[in-house]
Amino acid sequence: MRIALIGAGERGFVYSQYAHGILGFEIAAVADPIESRRELARERFNIPASMSFKEGGELIAASPQIDALIIASQDKDHYAHTMAAIEKGWDILLEKPISPDARECLAISEKAKATSSNVTVCHVLRYTPFFTKLKEIVSSRVLGPIVAINHTENIGNFHMAHSFVRGNWRNSAESSPIIMQKSCHDLDILLWLTGSGAKRISSFGGLSYFKESNAPEGSADRCLDCAAAEHCRFDVRKAYFPVMGSWPARVLTPDQTAEGLLQAFRDGPYGRCVFKCDNNVCDHQSTAIEFENNVTATFTLSGMTNRICRAIHIMCEDGEIYGDDGKGEIIITKFRSNNADGYERQIIHIGSVSGGHGGGDEALMNDFAAGIGKKEAGESRSSIHKSVESHLMACAAEESRLTNRTVCMSEFKERLASQK
Repeated sequence: MRIALIGAGERGFVYSQYAHGILGFEIAAVADPIESRRELARERFNIPASMSFKEGGELIAASPQIDALIIASQDKDHYAHTMAAIEKGWDILLEKPISPDARECLAISEKAKATSSNVTVCHVLRYTPFFTKLKEIVSSRVLGPIVAINHTENIGNFHMAHSFVRGNWRNSAESSPIIMQKSCHDLDILLWLTGSGAKRISSFGGLSYFKESNAPEGSADRCLDCAAAEHCRFDVRKAYFPVMGSWPARVLTPDQTAEGLLQAFRDGPYGRCVFKCDNNVCDHQSTAIEFENNVTATFTLSGMTNRICRAIHIMCEDGEIYGDDGKGEIIITKFRSNNADGYERQIIHIGSVSGGHGGGDEALMNDFAAGIGKKEAGESRSSIHKSVESHLMACAAEESRLTNRTVCMSEFKERLASQK
């Protein structure tokens, strides 16, 4: 099996390395605007120079003889790359978000349907043992139907600073709002667990902490020049030297040495003061959702957390479920008749799962690979058609946040249809 890669950054490398090293696929071509990443991919996968491109559009136009394409380019480039790749007839693994634009998300879904194309979106949470087990419990109806859900994505303070203050997804004008870029995963999980589309959405939040008014006195624009660095937890040396060679330090530069990192600190975006960047995405956002089946849900994303994990509380008619994917723990409790009687509780330990995203990356790749060239095999667990609804919800939530209004999803979709 021959595949190509557009976007040789962190996520693209995860998928292509698994495809090459575990599944035995040939990586036949690569495209990335950053030369060092292209060269690393060429070296790692033995890609000929003639199949190395700066732009994804150039790779697609070259029409390499491949069976599938991994698209892990920047958010705003997904639409053009995916629509062109569908025309080539390739199976596509598309990094989320599908697109920051709701109309483009729908257009990709519609084109994939019209051409019977296999487009799988990287909603890896659907594939993790943790959320797979939650879905199994909910579907068994052992506690009756779901009534309400409270779900939280704890982004983690240093992760927030790395990816959404200094990093590629700091500014919605360049990438997408954080509820789309980071949390379309979570909206997708809520859709999957409830088995229902959304009816109404309200959302609130903003950028409270990572802004210049909170900069320490005497701080500089860059950490290496800053007199306040010694007492700042965001000092670039504290953030990256202890994790040199692993994420997130390896995002800064392929040269994972002290000298290489220092060069990145001096010249690159990750050496900037977190209070003096051009970031504008929320560092906290809360969203209330009413589903068509009358289930209600609250979802909170926050960069003001120490841990990076997701916590969920599912309230059913006959019991409740607490889950923490960071601990790999699910607690199932059946309701009792009074405050004196005992009650039945089951604790499920998912345990430590190897691989990215709690085993989700590998399971996603296996599912996608099994369907390459087999249109009769049916849709993947996270096909474009199953994934597009969460993106519409994210766009509606951001509209609600910016307009201070509750968004009716049917009216929102009618507006999108009229704008085609």
